[in-house]
Order: sequence, then structure tokens, then C-alpha cells
Amino acid sequence: MRRRALIGGAAAAGLIGPAMAQTPLKQEVRLFCGFPPGGTADLLARLLADALTPVVGQKVIVETRTGASGFIANEAVARSAPDGHAILLAGMAAFCVSPVMPGQKLPIDVDKDLTPIANVAGVYNMLVVGRPAPFRLVPEIIDQARNAPGKLTYASTGNGTSQHLAGELFKKLAGVDLLHVPYRGGAPAIQDMVAGNVNMMFGNMPEFLGQIAGGNLIPVAFGAPRASPLFPGLPLISMWLPDFKVVNWFAVFGPAGLPAPLVQFWNKALRAVVAQEAFQKRMVDNGMENLIGSHDALKATIAADRAKWAEIIKSAGMRAD
Repeated sequence: MRRRALIGGAAAAGLIGPAMAQTPLKQEVRLFCGFPPGGTADLLARLLADALTPVVGQKVIVETRTGASGFIANEAVARSAPDGHAILLAGMAAFCVSPVMPGQKLPIDVDKDLTPIANVAGVYNMLVVGRPAPFRLVPEIIDQARNAPGKLTYASTGNGTSQHLAGELFKKLAGVDLLHVPYRGGAPAIQDMVAGNVNMMFGNMPEFLGQIAGGNLIPVAFGAPRASPLFPGLPLISMWLPDFKVVNWFAVFGPAGLPAPLVQFWNKALRAVVAQEAFQKRMVDNGMENLIGSHDALKATIAADRAKWAEIIKSAGMRAD
């Protein structure tokens, strides 16, 4: 049923039928993903592969290559032929954090070895606290942090991750001192918040949904520029700190030297997929928002976010583990 709905949506976009006779693809396509099954990136990759298959006229298969913070998959696509049969779903950190993180050694130059095609989705950043935490509002957190510098704690999934960067951005904008507690992944960080061992976390909303539903985590505010339809009444951190806007995005890239007609082909196909009602609903249900745009818009986003996070990394004195 779901596949039938997706095909119907693509047909409505005018990309199934005679237009597909002109597809430049000659064989199945591999969509590389550098993140493990069960996470947001893996889910998005599989949604894209399923929906793109009828649109592009060839089967799109997810190829998972985990490791090195996604760079195993990034490098695999960078080394692929620029013929449109290998594309990559990559996250913001690979393009805007890793290249400017002191001590970080990368196997490829993301600017020279990969071709931006289109941004696809953003994961809502959300500030949550455990039930034992003695505050429920952003101003309360700021007040308590000012009254007890370095006493309040925030969790992350490791040094230099989007959660760590968001916490450091909050500290800088609010003029407070919070203690960073890094964990090896989201699950142990969330467990310690539920247990009351750490106060808060600026993280990806999908990671929190189960514990929020169970009443173990309390959503305080969105760090994203907009509220998710799942929590329409939840305030934005930017109401108190106007420059606090965090978007952990996922975009599609090709190898270096991907010809302009193929960039345009894939951009058009991705736009058709993201326009589908069924696809949009799946994104909303899983804590993602639509960020589809041109390849030039993606390049501009990379440049702006890289400058933003480079400043935070420098001011916080971060280094790669």
C-alpha cells in the first residue's frame, strides 16, 4: 500500500511515464549511507531509496558503510565514477564541523571530492531535561546556570558532535557556564538524563520521542528555527537567545566531476520525492523537516554553517578526540 502511494505521488509530480524514457541511468543506483541501521540517517536513506526507485527508472539500493563518523561512505562515493549511479546521503557535520575541527584528519577533501546535489531534510534540535531536573523553562535554566556556574550539566554523544556544538552555542549566547558530559552515543546519555545523573541535552528530536511519550523526558524548547508539527506549542530557544538556531541537516552528494546534467537530474528527482504527501508525512512523524532546494543553495548552506561552527569550535577550544 505504501509503495503504491509513493508511486502515485511521483506520477502526480510528472516524473513517471514518458519523461523517464530519457533517464540517463543505465543500471541500479547505490545510495551510500555512513550511519548504522535504526538511526535517522538510515531511515531517511531507506525512505529516499524506496521513493526514488519509480521516479528515476532504476532500482535505488541503500549501501551502508559505517565508520569514521560517516567518512567510510563519503570516501566510497568520492572514489566512484561520476556517472550518476553512486550517490551519498551525508550529514552536516562532515561538511561543516570535521573540516574545521583542530586535530581532525580526513581521508578526503569534501569540497573537492564530492559534488553537492540537494539538501533534503533537517532533524529538529530540541532541548530536553529529565523528570528529576529542577527546571522546565529556558529562563530558569539560564538563571540557575548564572547562580551556580559550572554546576548544571548537559549531555552529548561525544566531543565535536552536533549536541556538543549546540550546548557550546547556548553557553556562549546565554553567557553561562555549563558542564559538558560526553557519552558514547545517544542511548547512554538519555538513560543518565532519565536517572537524574545529568540535567539536560540539546539533541535530535527523534532520539527523544520514545522517552518523551513515556514521560521520562520533558521537552523544554526547540533549538531549531521552527517548531515541529508534533509539538506545535513548544517555544523556540531563539525567543530568549535570538541567534540560537541549530539545524542538523542531511543532503545528497555525488562524486567529484559529476556533470551538470546529472546534478540537475538528481536534484529534480529529489524534489519530486520530497513533494509527495506520503513522504512528507513520514518525515514529520520521524522528527524531520523538508529542506529541499537547489545545489547552489546547498553550497551556500555549507559555507554559512561551516563559518558558524568554526567560530564555536574555536571559542570552546574543541579538538578531535
